Amino acid sequence: MTSSSEKPKVAFYWCASCGGCEEAVVDLAEKILDVVGAVDIVFWPVALDFKRADVEALPDGSILASFINGAVRTSEQEEMVRLLRRKSQLLIAFGACAHMGGIPGLGNLWDRQHIFQKVYLESPSTVNPDGVLPQVEYEEDGRKVVLPEFYDTVRSLDQVVEVDYYIPGCAPTPPVILNAVQTLLSGQLPPKGTVLAPDRALCEECPRKDTKPEKLILTEFKRPHEILIDEEKCLLAQGVLCMGPATRAGCEALCIKGNMPCTGCFGPTSRVRDFGAKILSAVASITGSNEESELERILSQIPDPVGTFYRYSLPASLLRRRRMAAMVQRESERQ
Repeated sequence: MTSSSEKPKVAFYWCASCGGCEEAVVDLAEKILDVVGAVDIVFWPVALDFKRADVEALPDGSILASFINGAVRTSEQEEMVRLLRRKSQLLIAFGACAHMGGIPGLGNLWDRQHIFQKVYLESPSTVNPDGVLPQVEYEEDGRKVVLPEFYDTVRSLDQVVEVDYYIPGCAPTPPVILNAVQTLLSGQLPPKGTVLAPDRALCEECPRKDTKPEKLILTEFKRPHEILIDEEKCLLAQGVLCMGPATRAGCEALCIKGNMPCTGCFGPTSRVRDFGAKILSAVASITGSNEESELERILSQIPDPVGTFYRYSLPASLLRRRRMAAMVQRESERQ
């Protein structure tokens, strides 16, 4: 624990993600000075010159809070999050990838073998006549190189270590970040496991909610580039697939204000067990037919169901990943 004369220590770490969550911290603009003034940042590799040894040298539990963004894809990432868990009083899953697996989690549609084959052997721009693939260890002339192991399965942060709180979003918005930091520093902590964002559906704060029909029935779905979207009207009412009915609020409806549909990056409310299943259920309830052939025609207009309904949440879903044995069997049957 820190003494009363010390500023609380915080750490930031980046696992398998795009880096947008790191940018989101910077997006606090001048308010970041308030955060920096209130805490002592003891680890933030993307912005400051810290090493793993610096963290290892800290006493266990000496960091008030570690904010970890990104899913866990490699052995190095797992080692680091376990280290930060031991050194931290609070561990925060920061952003959609740490929270639910995020975009990297769609890698669970394949395994390591299939990914390496595509990237290092089959991609059009790859020249690799000897078929060399990454190895965990390599030695030549007495010199040894050790690389992180690339796991078969992408995991959300809480599938690897115990997580205290979650900050959702791809990326989290500055107000959500600032509110979360202030909450953690206040000492008035919410129940463990809380998602630090409003626990209501995005539709409730959508600026177009008054234009959503009381009874919505659709016979076709359109992708945003296929129509000229009315900037005032409910997107679902226009046939554009919007995840607002199943997605947690708190993002300020930024995509909607940009005339684009919600893609679900804030994840589900506390009352939803599987985000993809929830939005599938919502879509099914507004699909205007009970005939199998007509239902197939309507739903075929959603070209990538997994990438649409589980875009940010496949590792944290009940599915978690695609069964590779079944996939290999189907591939062999097609050949």
